[in-house]
Amino acid sequence: MQSGAITTFSHGLRARGNRSCRLLARPAERRPCLSTSWQRRHRAALQCRQVSAERQYEADDRLNRNPYDFYASVWGDFFLHHPGSAASSQQQTWMTERVEELKKEVAKLIAVSATCSLLERLNLICTLERLCLDYLFETEIDVALVEIHSANINDYDLHTVALWFYLLRKHGYKVSPDVFEKFLNNDGTFVAKTPRELLSLYNAAHFSTRGEIILGKAICFTKRSLKLKLPYLVGSLAREIQCALEIPLPRRVAIYEAKIYISTYEEEDTMNEMVLELAKLNFNLMQLQYQQELEITTRWWTDLEIHSKLPFARDRLVECYLWMLGVYYEPSCSRGQIILTFVINIATILDDIYDSFGTPEECELFTQWIERFVLLFSAWDPKAAHDLPECMEYAIGRIMETYQTIDNELPQKDKYRMTYLRNFTVDLVKNYNKEVKMREESYVPKSIEEHLQISARTSACHLLACTSLVGMDDVATKDSFDWVSTMPEIVQRLCIIIRLLDDIMTYEREQMTPHVASTMDSYMKQYNVPIQTAREKIRELKEESWKDFNAQWLEPDNDQPRKLLKVIFNLTRTMEFMYNKDDNFTYCRNKCPSMIISIFQ
Repeated sequence: MQSGAITTFSHGLRARGNRSCRLLARPAERRPCLSTSWQRRHRAALQCRQVSAERQYEADDRLNRNPYDFYASVWGDFFLHHPGSAASSQQQTWMTERVEELKKEVAKLIAVSATCSLLERLNLICTLERLCLDYLFETEIDVALVEIHSANINDYDLHTVALWFYLLRKHGYKVSPDVFEKFLNNDGTFVAKTPRELLSLYNAAHFSTRGEIILGKAICFTKRSLKLKLPYLVGSLAREIQCALEIPLPRRVAIYEAKIYISTYEEEDTMNEMVLELAKLNFNLMQLQYQQELEITTRWWTDLEIHSKLPFARDRLVECYLWMLGVYYEPSCSRGQIILTFVINIATILDDIYDSFGTPEECELFTQWIERFVLLFSAWDPKAAHDLPECMEYAIGRIMETYQTIDNELPQKDKYRMTYLRNFTVDLVKNYNKEVKMREESYVPKSIEEHLQISARTSACHLLACTSLVGMDDVATKDSFDWVSTMPEIVQRLCIIIRLLDDIMTYEREQMTPHVASTMDSYMKQYNVPIQTAREKIRELKEESWKDFNAQWLEPDNDQPRKLLKVIFNLTRTMEFMYNKDDNFTYCRNKCPSMIISIFQ
């Protein structure tokens, strides 16, 4: 288990002066066609936000408001004192040594699979990936994929062909969907004899791009068929189909399901004892590292004193860590994981300042101060922004402090990366400020395209895409940062997918308070349709955006390393989880706690 990044972050946070020496956390405590009532709510919000002579008193009063009914954190300082992190070094040493022994045996297993059937080979690689063991065998899997790609699949059944197609597209091979033509009937149905064949075709088809008509037919047919068969199925296959109907396998996050899949794999007839033992031991080692990283990030969050200084902001440290773990879970990515967790929490604070606290005038000033201090990386003077409420001054100081912490963790040759991180942060707050103006003016963009020019950026995903590179090793170069700064198509699709997902899941709740118009409002305005139609069209737009994303994955318009693009793909996958059926980040009591317990305890 690689712990260099953990050690330096831990020492760095302990050495930040008196503020960073406190290790105990405080206790946890978008519409039918636009109506006149919606307009009235916005006018009322504008009036109540006027700053009077008693500004400081009003600011203090606003601190205690919770207009969006955010839940308090259920975790508090739990991960500062989690007993799992105290596992004996002797036990960890044994597990590490045993993992190294098993790695050699499983590597041989991958090599020997060349003499097995194609289906057995495909299943082995898919199993390693779903158990989150694939990062241990990157070279062996790459060699196998080259051979698998050249295989003649003319005489194989639908399940094997679908698995072949799925695996190769997952790894960036643009294999033709014509391989499914022989399974397609004249009436648009497919020759699928079993639920397993239907499921494999359903998952494979979700790697589709625009214009691949047969894959669209496959999704429609398999989705309908699986829904009809599901009530009559039991066991692991039924669970797998249910999960796939919620989120197709190409869009799911492996680490979120690894522990559950270990139990599923243990019951399968094809289970291999060495693979199973390796999966269990490796997961235990990763879990120990995650607990250490959570201790570091919890200490940082506690030292920020957000709960007391900015009580209106969402306290989601652990959920943010879980979210970013889906981007890269490998032990060697510890530094990147911690940096991502810092930055998504910063973005959340910024979002809540603009959305829940600041007046238009304050948000304008706040944006200017952020640009001055973050972009220029000037030394922070707490007295400089005296024209802002105290909590907004405080937030700027803590952002500056956090970015300095990140800078301190980067070797000299990588410090240039901070310039890109700061630039994206400033771009984010500028667009947050534009949304404040839209909200206060009750402005509804005339089209989806106009709306997304701003709202795709306020998803903060362009900032996260950049941040995901900041903590990476030498695979991320200056050219990589120049590339991501151009908002390439794959990053644009990421931002659009999250914006559409967010708007679909939060629309009704956001009607409870004054809020910026959503993409659904713009769609209703653009096409003069009711909310039900707008929601369905936004869902379709999201699916089309996934096709565009897949196209960039399969035929990237750049020469960036596949490892780097995979990080952005993983970031996009996490969005589907966080916005599955609800906003599972903001209103996190339903889905996240069980996932956090599964992975971290």
